Amino acid sequence: MKVSITHIDTACVLININGFKILTDPTLNKKDGFLPQYVSSPFAFSKKYIDPALSNTEIGKVDLVLLSHDHHSDNLDKNGRAFIKTATTVLSTKDAVRRLKNSNTIGLDNWEEYKVNTDKVSGLKITAIPAQHTNIKRLDKVMGKVIGFTIEWNGQQNGCIYISGDTVLFDGIYELNSRKKINTAILHLGAGAFPYLKRNLRVTMNGEEAIEVTKILNPNIVIPIHYEGWWHFKQSVKSLKNEIQISGVQEKFLWLQSGIETELTA
Repeated sequence: MKVSITHIDTACVLININGFKILTDPTLNKKDGFLPQYVSSPFAFSKKYIDPALSNTEIGKVDLVLLSHDHHSDNLDKNGRAFIKTATTVLSTKDAVRRLKNSNTIGLDNWEEYKVNTDKVSGLKITAIPAQHTNIKRLDKVMGKVIGFTIEWNGQQNGCIYISGDTVLFDGIYELNSRKKINTAILHLGAGAFPYLKRNLRVTMNGEEAIEVTKILNPNIVIPIHYEGWWHFKQSVKSLKNEIQISGVQEKFLWLQSGIETELTA
């Protein structure tokens, strides 16, 4: 079974499993040269500094889109919204189904499974994994519903693929560890924050939490994504990599070069 991953932009990666193509969180707009790109509301804005490594045309037709949430433009932007209409199936939150109104979009509850019928991958199954999009639990509903995903299929030797979605370290990570064996963990990092809205508010993991999640889940490979290219990512790339380098689990981390396909162990 050949499995590969290509980082495209922010949390957007293309996962190819034996020819079955899965795209995550499509952010496909070019960098924003003049105006702020709103992430949540007119009060929570950000600016994008990096272009996608591949265009919509270069990505081509995909079989499945895994959309952690639709209501923040660093996870789904204008070009991404156009792109997902061309996908056979989009899996996301039930709130996303209501807002997007796309006939190909299916909403999943926490821990709900979706079985994919394809001749390319036997027993392909997606599970919606809980996520908490803020380190201040009482604000979780304000930030809106987010999910992560696991990807499983028959014959996996070392465990499944986990995509965290925009989350911090919370109780759901420990529950995931009790339910699933993780081989590859794809983590949304960046320490996203809007300190002018609320001091100490953070909406994605920082390096310290990425290290802790790695220790909890004990995957063979950790792939950091969603950590550069936007103003609201408050941990610098240099700081993140330095923190990981002295963590004791640094050998597990695989740093992707955007636009370059990298083969993974199944």
